[in-house]
Amino acid sequence: MEYEPVIGLEVHTHLKTQTKAFCGCSTEFGAKPNTQVCPICLGFPGTLPVLNKKAFEFAIKVGLALNCKIQKHTKFDRKNYFYPDLPKDYQISQYDQPISSGGFLDIDVEGKPVRIGITRAHLEEDAGKLIHKDNVSLVDFNRTGIPLLEIVSEPDIHSPQEAYEYLSLLKSILEYLEVSDCDMEKGSLRCDANVSVRKKGETKLGTKTELKNMNSFKGVRDALDYEIKRQIEALENGEKIIQQTMAWDTKSLCTVPMRTKEEAKDYRYFPEPDLTAFVIESDLVEAIRKTIPELPKEKSARFIKEYGLSEYDAKVVTAFKKFADITEKRMNLYPGKDKKIVVNWSTGPLFQEANNLNCNPEDLNIPGGDEEFINLIKFVEEGKISNLTAKAVFSESISSGTPSSKIIQDKNLFQISDMGSLESTIDEVIRENKKSVDDFKQGKANALMFLVGQVMKKTKGKANPKVVPDMLKRRMDNA
Repeated sequence: MEYEPVIGLEVHTHLKTQTKAFCGCSTEFGAKPNTQVCPICLGFPGTLPVLNKKAFEFAIKVGLALNCKIQKHTKFDRKNYFYPDLPKDYQISQYDQPISSGGFLDIDVEGKPVRIGITRAHLEEDAGKLIHKDNVSLVDFNRTGIPLLEIVSEPDIHSPQEAYEYLSLLKSILEYLEVSDCDMEKGSLRCDANVSVRKKGETKLGTKTELKNMNSFKGVRDALDYEIKRQIEALENGEKIIQQTMAWDTKSLCTVPMRTKEEAKDYRYFPEPDLTAFVIESDLVEAIRKTIPELPKEKSARFIKEYGLSEYDAKVVTAFKKFADITEKRMNLYPGKDKKIVVNWSTGPLFQEANNLNCNPEDLNIPGGDEEFINLIKFVEEGKISNLTAKAVFSESISSGTPSSKIIQDKNLFQISDMGSLESTIDEVIRENKKSVDDFKQGKANALMFLVGQVMKKTKGKANPKVVPDMLKRRMDNA
């Protein structure tokens, strides 16, 4: 029997405001526990929340970027539930009148376009954080009240890879909008997934489970993959799927039950009595619309058109705004027409060095700056140094803090292209490797590559690999 997964995602992202959603407490990460709290975010009786204007504007901005309709009227509601990290026993959220709804996000999955509907994006406050240590549970309320935007997708996702692509693009858009740092390690971006399976061709949704505690996009993909297989296997064995909330256990790599799934009625929503309903004026919406920057898909299309990049290269380069901006600056510094060379270096040796230092590629400190990076690429393209030498020089430059051009000058690493200078070395290699010479003459092409390698070895990588093969062939023909 063939089954179809049906997946909807709920993404919670911390909005990058200086203060909390409904009070003036700081949102700075990493402070000593329970030092960034006040009677309002702790829910003391008699306190009144005041909506953070910046969080409200950020929520509208995200809604516009996700092609949503911004509601004329919006209000806040109390979502009642009892968790030890929720001191008020309710969360200020939005129920029937979210700030935005009815949008979509177009993603590419293995070269095919897929449109994922956005049900709604609503503003709410975060709960605190439980810390379990030595059989004791502690609670830090610093996170309580930090503004959260919950972005809920339609159940339009039909594979773990689609979920991965959706989350990647959504994160990229939030970073481009500069409304969140999207740091999953800090909990600034969290994802829950509702997943069910049904027989191919059916339209009725199957019983869903909700997956929680996924702290990476790879974790989401792995958890969905496991849960889909688990549900199919259960149905094949004649079992019923129970609607429940499940956790992804990263040690055993399986989903485990947490609790039965709550319905909306369980939360006993009612309008937040301490916050007035809002009318969102169209002038405000249009003013915010004008602040939306070029988004990743638009930037990718422009890079393909202006710089001749492939779709793959453009997608890789534009995934992160800062990296896209710095790569564009470098492409403009490079005088040649083929800008792909700059991209190859940016996503190749530069990525490698950043990985070695465990930093983001855009944050890698290049001695001498972008100009020095481009000069190194120009040296290769002009045949002054080999590609192999350039990569070694770049690595040494990063580790030593010395500009690459100085390393090349000091070590005299300029490539030898002059035939007169290479003749004696080539003759020496031919004399010392008679068997390889005979193999080449008998048609074994790999023998030539071995001989080229010997020339490169004797010249310490300085021989021009573009001229060495022809010189070797001529000398062996005349031998």
